Amino acid sequence: MKKHSITVAAAALLGAAALVAGCAAGGGSAAPVASSAELDALTQKIVKADFHDKGIVKVAEAFRDDETLRACNAADVAGKPLDEATAKRIEALNMKTIKWPSNGKYLGDWKEGEKIAQSGRGMTWTDKAGSVNGGNCYNCHQIDKKEISFGTIGTSLYNYGKIRGVTDPNSPAAQEMVKYTWGKIWNSKAYNACSNMPRAGHMGILTEDQVRHLVALLLDPKSPVNQ
Repeated sequence: MKKHSITVAAAALLGAAALVAGCAAGGGSAAPVASSAELDALTQKIVKADFHDKGIVKVAEAFRDDETLRACNAADVAGKPLDEATAKRIEALNMKTIKWPSNGKYLGDWKEGEKIAQSGRGMTWTDKAGSVNGGNCYNCHQIDKKEISFGTIGTSLYNYGKIRGVTDPNSPAAQEMVKYTWGKIWNSKAYNACSNMPRAGHMGILTEDQVRHLVALLLDPKSPVNQ
């Protein structure tokens, strides 16, 4: 599975750990709540027992010690969002990880971007190291009005550039939106601490060139997104 799919599994493990801890304490509304340290220890035990390296998928990488994931997973287990101060701190940490275009060019080829957005391939244990990954964007977003099947976890991206008034993505007036779009794809948690959107660039799911093509898909007036 993809890295971001495995991190979702990590979040599920935390929830399962909380349930197990509650049951072990006797269940019921009066059962003591396990501490974060106890839940972390139980989660690590489950990971070591049931998750193993296979092909290019490595447990250590999938369950990396990441402050962002720890904070958001803990919030999920607690059943409440991060407090504002923590959310802002997490967003600031992630903003620092955004790698801006090395050649200064934010837009690539929207046609290539469309292929990437409509591909869910890559990063599974059966793939070879170095295989090209897809963006899996269609699984959460509407991209083209001709689509008859698309995910709704994320907002519709149809008319993304047009709605935001980007008629020429290379113009000075459009640069703020261009940079935001790049940054959002590279590391979504820089803008929303516990966003469900994968940190595509930061986590190595997509390359710099692939991000460049996706920015073009979203902002190029000729792209089907903006028709």
